[in-house]
Amino acid sequence: MSRAVLSLGSNLGDRLAHLRSAVAGFGPAVVAVSPVYETAPWGVEDQPDFLNAVLVVAADDVDEWGWLRRGQELERAAERIRERRWGPRTLDVDVVTVDGVRSDDPELLLPHPGTAARATVLVPWLDVEPDAVLPGRGPVAALRDALPVEELAGVRLRADLDLGSGPGTGPLGS
Repeated sequence: MSRAVLSLGSNLGDRLAHLRSAVAGFGPAVVAVSPVYETAPWGVEDQPDFLNAVLVVAADDVDEWGWLRRGQELERAAERIRERRWGPRTLDVDVVTVDGVRSDDPELLLPHPGTAARATVLVPWLDVEPDAVLPGRGPVAALRDALPVEELAGVRLRADLDLGSGPGTGPLGS
């Protein structure tokens, strides 16, 4: 069984619909879906705010490359255009970690670089997996707690937005 943590983001078009399309696209592999957060852009700041969420997915027949390829397929389906690094996008699916696998391949760096410093990933990840550990970096809660207050303040829960209900949503074990 392969288990992955995926980070979702969208700041163009119908942001919520793009995130929902990713959840639907992973289908029965979805184990948990975080609440939706609205966040200021990171890296390139002259663009619209993002909606972000985290998925935990698991399947018998998928490895880290399979999760990456599926995320890329969903980005293409959302008509993502890569014009500039950290630029605006309809859908971004990042593979954060897969079963503690480490990869230095430029196409699939694992764990995903920068995760330890991004509240946009750490905060929603903790909603679905309170005891999460980022391989090589430690407990996700400790990483979140080490972030600057202003970084955390920029991650705003959107309780009015929902990525789905029923099996596969909410915290693990719920």
